[in-house]
Amino acid sequence: MRGRRTLHALAVALILSSCVVWIAVGPRFPPAPPAAAAVRDLEAGRALYARHCAVCHGERGRGDGASAAGFATKPADLTDGRLMNALPDAFLLSIVLRGGAAEGLAPTMPPFAGFLSDAQARQVVLHLREIASPPFRPEMTQPLVTAPRAPRQPIFFNHVIHAGSFQIACQYCHADARRSEYAGLPSVERCMGCHKIIGAQDNPEIAKLHDFARRGQPIPWVRVFKMPEFTFFPHAPHVRFPIACQTCHGPIERMRVVGADTGPALLHDLQVLVGFKPPSRALTMGWCIECHREQNATRGAKAPLDCVTCHH
Repeated sequence: MRGRRTLHALAVALILSSCVVWIAVGPRFPPAPPAAAAVRDLEAGRALYARHCAVCHGERGRGDGASAAGFATKPADLTDGRLMNALPDAFLLSIVLRGGAAEGLAPTMPPFAGFLSDAQARQVVLHLREIASPPFRPEMTQPLVTAPRAPRQPIFFNHVIHAGSFQIACQYCHADARRSEYAGLPSVERCMGCHKIIGAQDNPEIAKLHDFARRGQPIPWVRVFKMPEFTFFPHAPHVRFPIACQTCHGPIERMRVVGADTGPALLHDLQVLVGFKPPSRALTMGWCIECHREQNATRGAKAPLDCVTCHH
């Protein structure tokens, strides 16, 4: 019996000693720590940028590359953090891999999907984040939003560029919101105020705008948000309070194209009928009343709750 215990003890000691040796020595090629991998990606991004991008955007990314003078629209200054930092990675990746036209920009920015993998495109974006001034911080961006039921519009007006990157205020284009029932749409003249010059010669989407201007016709935008005819909703008091546009319309500045899933829905009504209590759908009466109650409780809004305010 004593001999068996001795053999057992020796076996255990041998196993433990081998484990200690393995732990002490470890694998010969340990995985690189995240910091080292990030450095390698950044270095690779610099090299890829120099190979594929510098000829147009310049060695430092200021839009002054050797080929820049040949373009009607100067290549973007990629160092301008005021414009670049708000753009999500997914947006920049789309431009790198699918070209400028994929986001409503000039097609003179070609797609590089045939030359760069997704991983390499991410490395290029990492380099762009490095050269931005003011410096880029991850919290400056929010993910893109794919809007439900977004209609095809006559012109690809990308809100990520206008409201997100350039931070054009909603009321610059929708100027009627602060003074009337409806928000209104920008006139062709309002759009042409910028686009007589910007993208006028090399962007097909802006060429459509110029065509409407030459013919003296309004742009036939497809309406997205609409209240029922029996409901009175004035924009002016909500804007003046103020209620942020995104409260009702969603994060427009992160939508390539605007869409909405609002109003009554049969499935929602059936859930209510059988006793469930799903959240009120956007732009329904229950949703509006809940908002009024919340604003009254948290901000002293004195928002009306009686029927005749909206149905008179």
